[in-house]
Amino acid sequence: MVSSSSYTIIHFFVFSIALFSVSCLSASHAPNSKPHPYILPIRKDPVTNVFYTSIGIGTPRHNFNVAIDLAGENLWYDCDNNHNSSSYSPLSCDSHSCPKGSYSTCGVCHGPFKPGCTNNTCGTPNYNPLAQIIFPGDLGEDVIFISQIQVPHFLSGCTNSHAFSAKHRLIEGLPKGNKGMIGLARSQLALPTQLALLKKLPTKFSLCLPSSNNIGFTNLLVGPEGHPQDVSKYVQTTPLVVNKVDTGPVFEEDVPSTEHFIDVKSIKIDDQVVNLKPSLLSIDSKGNGGTKISTITRFAELQSFVYKPLVRDFLKKALERRLKRVASVPPFGACFDSRSIGNSITGLNVPTIDLVLQGGVQWTIHGANSMVMAKKNVACLAFVDGGTVATMSFFKASIVIGAHQLEENLLVFDLASSKLSFSSSLLLHNKTCSHF
Repeated sequence: MVSSSSYTIIHFFVFSIALFSVSCLSASHAPNSKPHPYILPIRKDPVTNVFYTSIGIGTPRHNFNVAIDLAGENLWYDCDNNHNSSSYSPLSCDSHSCPKGSYSTCGVCHGPFKPGCTNNTCGTPNYNPLAQIIFPGDLGEDVIFISQIQVPHFLSGCTNSHAFSAKHRLIEGLPKGNKGMIGLARSQLALPTQLALLKKLPTKFSLCLPSSNNIGFTNLLVGPEGHPQDVSKYVQTTPLVVNKVDTGPVFEEDVPSTEHFIDVKSIKIDDQVVNLKPSLLSIDSKGNGGTKISTITRFAELQSFVYKPLVRDFLKKALERRLKRVASVPPFGACFDSRSIGNSITGLNVPTIDLVLQGGVQWTIHGANSMVMAKKNVACLAFVDGGTVATMSFFKASIVIGAHQLEENLLVFDLASSKLSFSSSLLLHNKTCSHF
């Protein structure tokens, strides 16, 4: 059962990279060989439904489970009393690599000195969107391990949680055992950007989230391989859009957003266009509007002016299919008796939702991604009313495509070319994120 309180906990996003095969590892050291992608395993937590991966940090190596945040600007972790590293090097405040901005700080510590407690250290805000809290941290270089591959001189944020009275909030909302988050945003400190610079790789990564907690590993790849050849024929491409206004938790003037946006032109329900003003789907001069993609937001979240007509038209089409509507289960507004719904290869047989994107391509959302079992025999449309900009104190997208909508969909983010390639549901082709 999905309650409104549990929705709040899992309201925000995540990603991962799979294990290198021995052949890939060997080939990566061959002379004149082409670079290979870095691969991390993606797991789905059965309690929070948050996606996470595992990464090694420091000398000796400490393994950290970290939640995957598509909007996260850096890798941050809780370097509590149990963590130390002989290869850790704090970034000095006067370093050219130290980000400059209104939130910039210079760390001072009274010891004992260790990662997260050093003097004259460049500060970084470490953001946990699941708890909606920012913790100050130290920016430093250390070796990280992606599977068994060492990446030296990687910059990350280290926060000493024991130094704050609200220690438990630093990792609040994360899956049990998670000690941080890994970011995939369009920022200089994000994993894809740093790996591209350190290893001379394309600034590209692919993401495929599993729908089941029991499937095993799926892959997030950073590097040259965009997607497996056997799914390339299913992939369509649309531009990634840059929001010229900072939409992050720490607002900076005249700085563009680092989140990933696409341009939705219209929405269809069973091929019928929903009556929406196209201008309401665009990004306005204040940065509001547009469509962003999130691994932290659990279910698609729409501003009211999009949500209400979409639900209205979905209910009309559902009635034509003789689906039996039942009482709503918060936070969802349209729920049905699941026994009145047939099944298909792509989940419950309900009206399809098409996002018509720039360039005329369509991202089709089938039942597996549009519906959720809210309780026994009750299936609900997995879209929620996100209110309006007027009721918010922060920037608000018209549409947030949530993690549930991303499951079993291959996404390839080509940041250098500013393009998104997407497959829609792989289930349609008898494939999954775990088994291409």
